[in-house]
Amino acid sequence: MKNLSKYNPLYWLSALGAGGLAVSFFVYANFMVPHKGYPMLTFDNAYPIISKGGVMGYFVGLIYILFTIATIYHLVLLYKNTKSFLAYKKTEAYEQLRISNNEVQLFAIPLTLAMTINVLFIAGVLFVPHIWSIVEYLFPIAVATFALLGYYVSKLFIDYASRVMTYGDFDTQANNSLAQMLSIFSFVMVGVGFSASAAMSKTLWVEVVANVGAIFFSAMAILLIIVKLVLGFKDILTDGISTEASPSMWIMIPILTLLGITLVRLALGYEHHFGAHIEQTSLFFLTAFVVSIQAMFAKLGYSIMKKNRYFDTYVNNTESNKASSVSLSLICPGVASVVFYLFFVHIGLVHNHMVDMFSVTYFALLVPAIYIQYKTIYYFFKIKNNLAI
Repeated sequence: MKNLSKYNPLYWLSALGAGGLAVSFFVYANFMVPHKGYPMLTFDNAYPIISKGGVMGYFVGLIYILFTIATIYHLVLLYKNTKSFLAYKKTEAYEQLRISNNEVQLFAIPLTLAMTINVLFIAGVLFVPHIWSIVEYLFPIAVATFALLGYYVSKLFIDYASRVMTYGDFDTQANNSLAQMLSIFSFVMVGVGFSASAAMSKTLWVEVVANVGAIFFSAMAILLIIVKLVLGFKDILTDGISTEASPSMWIMIPILTLLGITLVRLALGYEHHFGAHIEQTSLFFLTAFVVSIQAMFAKLGYSIMKKNRYFDTYVNNTESNKASSVSLSLICPGVASVVFYLFFVHIGLVHNHMVDMFSVTYFALLVPAIYIQYKTIYYFFKIKNNLAI
């Protein structure tokens, strides 16, 4: 980002990736550490465990350290991208972006800002004692903030879609990837943000507004998935996938993660707040269904990138010194696959008594998540260095 001539809005994905890593570290502890009396792990649960020491104390302490480091990276990269983007808006390159297929890259901005809200909320919960005593004052703020982001995302989409549909200037020959689904990623990120307040708030109007927001943006995302997935695959099958945009094959992984989390949160919220009966086995089916589709996209995307030597060309630099901002989109799928896999293990398997918590089988099931987490962290720093961010 030192060289503004190479900058584009996809650089915001660097901050998004760091924020996603922070959230993923928290998810491990949130499922593994008891937090009786609270819907999520808080400082009041964590501090006594850390104070006692032992295996669990060291584990929670490690989670705090990793979360803090990733959060700092997120905020630093957020600042750098904000500064660079404000300068970029004054350039001719920005004007050209606004009249091309690449206008979809602008959705990386609200996507990242939504992640910032999630990271800051978790940071408050982890570091502020007795925060749950005032949390009902925080949920309306969260709902209002996500409503503003939802308006921003909707405006970006309507401006983009109305231009394309009015003038018919969408370049289908340059659409041989799933890059256009970045807009869908933004919609589901707003939807999952609303779902947190819908699931945890005890204030009726907040629950209702948050439910409507979560459903609205998730519904928009599902509608667009049907359209853009078909169009994207049509152009890929006709012209072959764009080598540089090959990572877009993995974009369905974070989209499915966010949709899955939204549905889980809404279902549990209906059960806790409105007395609806939710069969635990239905959550097993939901989480297993999502993980299955994610696994298919993960394998297909990896096979494509292996065949067109994407990693050698744009990431590992074994065949060239090329660096591409698109490679930043590799981080989110890694984070998202870990997060929802943990949902599958805990909500799908452990809560249905298919696997015992902390058993040998349980820890064996965590091995794939830990491996993917390690590879994601490794490539985050490798790509960050390649792009000199």
